[in-house]
Amino acid sequence: MTTAVRRTSRWTPIGIAATILGFAVWWPLGLASVGYILWGGSFDDLFNDGLNKVKDLGRGPQSTSGNAAFDEYRRETLRRLEEEQAQFDEFVTNLRQARDREEFERFMADRKNKSFDG
Repeated sequence: MTTAVRRTSRWTPIGIAATILGFAVWWPLGLASVGYILWGGSFDDLFNDGLNKVKDLGRGPQSTSGNAAFDEYRRETLRRLEEEQAQFDEFVTNLRQARDREEFERFMADRKNKSFDG
């Protein structure tokens, strides 16, 4: 069984760096940082909590809600949205290609006209 090592000191390297950075940016931030640490806060815990929340967001939605009908509706809706997005991406690509083709043809026509004029 593994156990997590927990720091007992409130003044950790992250806390010290945050305090120095706070004073460097705007002195009330540094003062707030010192106050946060003195009243029992830990920037390590704050940092780890934020990191865990970001990781949780990256995992996406739950795989099941417990309601089979809703899960089927959600799967179908997500499939339909992905299909529509793929179609839209194809449309935008075709639109860009048509615009690029038009610009190139106009450039070639201008170039051809200038060579005959000069």
